[in-house]
Amino acid sequence: MREPVLRRRTVFALAGAALVTTFGVAAPAAAAQVVTVDVGDRPGPLAVNSATGIVYVANSAAGTVSVVDGRSTTVTATVRVGDGPGGVAVNEATNRVYVSSPAAGTVTVLDGRTNKVLSVVGAGAGASALAADEAANKIYAASATSGSVGVIDGISSTLIGTVPGPGQGFSGVSVDSGRHLAYLSSLYTDTVEILDLAGNAFTGSVKVGKGPAGLAVHPASGRIYVSNSGIHHLSIVDGASRTELPHVLLRSAASSAAVHQGTNTVYTNGGPNGVVKIDGLLSKLTGELSLGINPGDVAVDQRTGTVYVTDPLHDLVSVITGF
Repeated sequence: MREPVLRRRTVFALAGAALVTTFGVAAPAAAAQVVTVDVGDRPGPLAVNSATGIVYVANSAAGTVSVVDGRSTTVTATVRVGDGPGGVAVNEATNRVYVSSPAAGTVTVLDGRTNKVLSVVGAGAGASALAADEAANKIYAASATSGSVGVIDGISSTLIGTVPGPGQGFSGVSVDSGRHLAYLSSLYTDTVEILDLAGNAFTGSVKVGKGPAGLAVHPASGRIYVSNSGIHHLSIVDGASRTELPHVLLRSAASSAAVHQGTNTVYTNGGPNGVVKIDGLLSKLTGELSLGINPGDVAVDQRTGTVYVTDPLHDLVSVITGF
């Protein structure tokens, strides 16, 4: 049985014709180019290798990963990884790709050059959300069921430790390599839990919105952006003070967030049947793009600024430029 995929499911009509945030009114989105790519059955998590321009899309119902060339917007390979993949992470430094299987409690390691399966690592029951610490060449596999975090060595592709967590399970994880910290969203406690990577211990907790799901870190500003699946706003956490800053209102609940590091632009699927972008420095919504779908996970290419959004209903990935 495959794991259920967390999705936001209703569009919230805000009072008035404009989209209001806690800091002002969003301007209409600039014209964007949108190309769709057919992938596998029920695409969910995805990750971009910005060094190569390759996108890895986990198809939760097919048990495969579609390898998409972001430049030609074509699928160049399909790799079988097992039932119900629940998370994808890329280590750009080693060109390895990691795909979790919550039901099996494993992480499949792919060679990004050949698209071959290198190994399958036992990572603990419910291993789901993934993040790579490229500086240390370690991969963190957060369990959706036990609240523990498996630590995988990127060289040997072996589980080298398990960190017990304070909650029942995690729905997202993101790493700040420079500060040796990982941030994990807890769907059950409405918190972001802070993991000290040097000491392999949880050292803090920040209350955020209802049903926190995907999250993204902007190390330069120390901010963490959290999509909330149970309320219509994006939470913003200040990593230095470990406090929640004023949030940004969205038209609907969201389940995924990605940040373009160079511009501190945040993308999330909390828009009107599409995606929105937020100025992370000003905490202000600056654009919305309707795709006519209820979008899934979001990722961004750090080199080109291209945004990728899955469409689980139609088995597509939208490739968005100029937004």
